Amino acid sequence: MRTLNLNPIYQPTSGLDRVFDLIEAAAQRQGDDFPPFDSIRLSDNRFRLSVAVPGFREDEVAVTQHKRELIVSGERKGEPEGAYLHQGIPRRVFSRRFQLAEHTEVIGATLAHGLLSIDLAREIPDAEKPRTIPVSVSPDWAEPVRQIERDAA
Repeated sequence: MRTLNLNPIYQPTSGLDRVFDLIEAAAQRQGDDFPPFDSIRLSDNRFRLSVAVPGFREDEVAVTQHKRELIVSGERKGEPEGAYLHQGIPRRVFSRRFQLAEHTEVIGATLAHGLLSIDLAREIPDAEKPRTIPVSVSPDWAEPVRQIERDAA
């Protein structure tokens, strides 16, 4: 039985439409859905990952990019003051990996209100962008065409 190859369908988009597919697929492969995240398209070439990290400080969270992999990890330092009556906010160590599309770079990360926002940009090098080739008329074809006289039959 033949298999269906969808790669040619994705080729003209240069991977822009596959960014979120890659992120979702990487998250589902892990099997662990902690911490939860949202992926947002800001424009054609800009994206944002919002990762829920309640109770974590900026010195307890790390964002690392290595080639096409983005790693978000966190570990709480120290113990909280007092004794818990109820602990509903997880304090566990986490590491979440995301596969990025080609030419996608992390341009910044901010932590506010328990959300770690990671801004991503996709910059395609000029050498890989499609370019228009101007079409000109050859000098040989620029001359008017001479008609050969023909005798009427």
